[in-house]
Amino acid sequence: MSATRVDNWQNDFVRTKFMRAITEHGAHGINEELEILVLDEPGPGGANHLYHIQDRTPGVLPARAHCAIKFQQGPLQEVGLNGVSNESLLAVVADRLRSFQAGPFACEENAMALMLTERALGVLHARTAKRLARGVEGRNIA
Repeated sequence: MSATRVDNWQNDFVRTKFMRAITEHGAHGINEELEILVLDEPGPGGANHLYHIQDRTPGVLPARAHCAIKFQQGPLQEVGLNGVSNESLLAVVADRLRSFQAGPFACEENAMALMLTERALGVLHARTAKRLARGVEGRNIA
Protein backbone atom coordinates (compact mmCIF):
# COMPACT_ATOMS: atom_id res chain seq x y z
CA MET A 1 0.00 0.00 0.00
CA SER A 2 1.28 3.46 -0.80
CA ALA A 3 1.84 6.24 1.69
CA THR A 4 -1.37 7.92 0.55
CA ARG A 5 -3.77 8.87 3.33
CA VAL A 6 -7.49 9.08 2.60
CA ASP A 7 -9.02 9.13 6.06
CA ASN A 8 -8.73 12.95 6.35
CA TRP A 9 -10.13 14.58 3.21
CA GLN A 10 -8.85 17.99 4.28
CA ASN A 11 -5.21 16.92 3.89
CA ASP A 12 -3.44 17.05 0.57
CA PHE A 13 -2.68 13.61 -0.76
CA VAL A 14 0.84 12.31 -1.05
CA ARG A 15 1.56 11.87 -4.73
CA THR A 16 3.06 8.47 -5.42
CA LYS A 17 4.64 6.78 -8.41
CA PHE A 18 1.47 4.70 -8.65
CA MET A 19 -0.95 7.62 -9.03
CA ARG A 20 -2.73 7.95 -12.35
CA ALA A 21 -5.78 9.79 -13.61
CA ILE A 22 -8.92 8.25 -15.09
CA THR A 23 -10.52 10.39 -17.79
CA GLU A 24 -13.24 8.26 -19.41
CA HIS A 25 -15.99 9.86 -17.29
CA GLY A 26 -15.58 13.23 -19.03
CA ALA A 27 -18.29 14.12 -21.52
CA HIS A 28 -19.69 17.51 -20.55
CA GLY A 29 -20.64 19.57 -17.55
CA ILE A 30 -19.93 18.22 -14.08
CA ASN A 31 -17.65 15.47 -15.36
CA GLU A 32 -15.27 18.04 -16.82
CA GLU A 33 -14.97 19.57 -13.33
CA LEU A 34 -14.16 16.29 -11.59
CA GLU A 35 -10.79 14.57 -11.53
CA ILE A 36 -10.58 10.85 -10.74
CA LEU A 37 -7.27 9.63 -9.38
CA VAL A 38 -6.06 6.10 -8.70
CA LEU A 39 -3.79 6.35 -5.67
CA ASP A 40 -2.35 2.92 -5.01
CA GLU A 41 -0.47 0.17 -6.77
CA PRO A 42 -2.38 -2.80 -8.16
CA GLY A 43 -2.83 -5.70 -5.76
CA PRO A 44 -2.21 -9.42 -6.38
CA GLY A 45 -5.35 -9.67 -8.56
CA GLY A 46 -4.18 -6.80 -10.76
CA ALA A 47 -6.75 -4.23 -9.57
CA ASN A 48 -6.29 -1.01 -7.65
CA HIS A 49 -8.04 -0.36 -4.34
CA LEU A 50 -7.89 3.37 -3.65
CA TYR A 51 -9.60 6.06 -5.72
CA HIS A 52 -10.19 9.75 -5.12
CA ILE A 53 -12.63 12.05 -6.90
CA GLN A 54 -11.98 15.76 -6.53
CA ASP A 55 -12.95 19.16 -7.86
CA ARG A 56 -10.48 20.38 -10.47
CA THR A 57 -12.15 23.72 -11.16
CA PRO A 58 -9.48 26.21 -12.25
CA GLY A 59 -8.57 28.60 -9.48
CA VAL A 60 -9.69 26.26 -6.69
CA LEU A 61 -6.53 25.33 -4.80
CA PRO A 62 -6.05 23.03 -3.13
CA ALA A 63 -8.48 20.78 -4.93
CA ARG A 64 -11.49 19.88 -2.79
CA ALA A 65 -12.00 16.20 -2.10
CA HIS A 66 -15.49 14.99 -2.89
CA CYS A 67 -15.13 11.26 -2.51
CA ALA A 68 -12.57 8.70 -1.48
CA ILE A 69 -13.36 5.12 -2.47
CA LYS A 70 -11.49 2.27 -0.83
CA PHE A 71 -12.18 -1.15 -2.34
CA GLN A 72 -11.79 -4.42 -0.48
CA GLN A 73 -8.12 -5.35 -0.46
CA GLY A 74 -7.53 -9.04 -0.04
CA PRO A 75 -9.95 -11.94 0.34
CA LEU A 76 -12.68 -11.44 2.92
CA GLN A 77 -12.03 -14.76 4.67
CA GLU A 78 -8.32 -14.02 4.90
CA VAL A 79 -8.16 -10.30 5.79
CA GLY A 80 -11.69 -9.39 6.90
CA LEU A 81 -13.79 -6.52 5.59
CA ASN A 82 -11.68 -3.47 4.77
CA GLY A 83 -13.38 -1.80 1.79
CA VAL A 84 -16.35 -1.72 -0.57
CA SER A 85 -17.13 -4.08 -3.44
CA ASN A 86 -17.82 -3.46 -7.11
CA GLU A 87 -21.34 -4.70 -6.43
CA SER A 88 -21.94 -2.13 -3.68
CA LEU A 89 -21.05 0.76 -5.99
CA LEU A 90 -23.11 -0.66 -8.85
CA ALA A 91 -26.06 -0.94 -6.43
CA VAL A 92 -25.72 2.79 -5.62
CA VAL A 93 -25.68 3.68 -9.32
CA ALA A 94 -28.69 1.43 -9.99
CA ASP A 95 -30.65 3.02 -7.14
CA ARG A 96 -29.85 6.51 -8.43
CA LEU A 97 -30.92 5.62 -11.98
CA ARG A 98 -34.15 4.04 -10.67
CA SER A 99 -34.84 7.27 -8.81
CA PHE A 100 -34.32 9.33 -11.96
CA GLN A 101 -36.63 6.98 -13.85
CA ALA A 102 -39.31 7.44 -11.17
CA GLY A 103 -38.97 11.23 -11.30
CA PRO A 104 -39.09 14.03 -13.84
CA PHE A 105 -35.83 13.00 -15.56
CA ALA A 106 -36.88 9.59 -16.86
CA CYS A 107 -35.48 8.94 -20.32
CA GLU A 108 -34.43 6.18 -22.67
CA GLU A 109 -30.73 6.66 -21.87
CA ASN A 110 -31.28 6.31 -18.11
CA ALA A 111 -33.41 3.21 -18.72
CA MET A 112 -30.62 1.65 -20.81
CA ALA A 113 -27.95 2.60 -18.25
CA LEU A 114 -30.10 1.07 -15.49
CA MET A 115 -30.60 -2.14 -17.45
CA LEU A 116 -26.86 -2.48 -18.11
CA THR A 117 -25.98 -1.68 -14.48
CA GLU A 118 -28.44 -4.32 -13.27
CA ARG A 119 -26.99 -6.74 -15.82
CA ALA A 120 -23.47 -6.05 -14.55
CA LEU A 121 -24.66 -6.76 -10.99
CA GLY A 122 -26.22 -10.01 -12.16
CA VAL A 123 -23.02 -11.11 -13.87
CA LEU A 124 -20.97 -10.38 -10.75
CA HIS A 125 -23.50 -12.23 -8.56
CA ALA A 126 -23.29 -15.22 -10.93
CA ARG A 127 -19.50 -15.14 -10.63
CA THR A 128 -19.80 -15.18 -6.84
CA ALA A 129 -22.26 -18.10 -6.99
CA LYS A 130 -19.78 -20.09 -9.12
CA ARG A 131 -16.95 -19.32 -6.69
CA LEU A 132 -19.14 -20.39 -3.75
CA ALA A 133 -19.97 -23.65 -5.53
CA ARG A 134 -16.25 -24.30 -6.08
CA GLY A 135 -15.46 -23.44 -2.45
CA VAL A 136 -13.06 -20.60 -3.34
CA GLU A 137 -15.18 -17.49 -2.61
CA GLY A 138 -13.49 -15.15 -0.14
CA ARG A 139 -10.10 -16.73 -0.73
CA ASN A 140 -7.17 -15.76 -2.93
CA ILE A 141 -7.76 -18.64 -5.36
CA ALA A 142 -8.68 -18.24 -9.05
